[in-house]
Amino acid sequence: MEESLKMHWEKVYETKAPEQLSWTQEVPKTSLNFIHSFGLPKTAKIIDIGGGDSRLADCLLEEGFENITVLDISANALDKAKQRLGNKAEKINWVVSDINEFEPTTTFDIWHDRATFHFLTTGEQIAKYIDTAKNAVSGFLTIGTFSDYGPEKCSGLEIKQYTEITLNKELEKGFNKIRCINEDHITPFNTTQHFLFCSFKRHAAGQQETLWFK
Repeated sequence: MEESLKMHWEKVYETKAPEQLSWTQEVPKTSLNFIHSFGLPKTAKIIDIGGGDSRLADCLLEEGFENITVLDISANALDKAKQRLGNKAEKINWVVSDINEFEPTTTFDIWHDRATFHFLTTGEQIAKYIDTAKNAVSGFLTIGTFSDYGPEKCSGLEIKQYTEITLNKELEKGFNKIRCINEDHITPFNTTQHFLFCSFKRHAAGQQETLWFK
């Protein structure tokens, strides 16, 4: 794990409250809508990549989902989520790891990532991420990134912006695009960040076509 990067995120979550973090959402409606759109049972295995102390896990538990994993590079972030959830935290599998050092021991029906992928700025990092996802996802993947109208940095770090075309290009060798939407995220301090959210379905090895769903 790149120690300087881990230290960066540990400090962020140690020193800032949720209302001081641009990505905070009281209810992650778009993420939940994409997860619901897959039509999977409550036993579906879901992993939230870079979940931090997001409330997505809280909402999924409230809806009755039973197999939730939350991964983040920051132990402080996950500790905050555990404290908020109390005894309910025992129902979640917590993983402290850099996504590019993550070695899944199981497959997932849903891979969710809101605002982690765009922090990968080199071809090597992106390829490693996609290889991990291809090996770990048996069903669906949904990613939220900054769009080409979004910020160029986040939390002081460089990011990589995406359009529907460029995001699909990165993922097409392992996944078929289902749909994409644009969203203006209003931060806790009333600024606007433009996001691109896309969902994909894992396809069989060698399959390259793109499927479109309503």
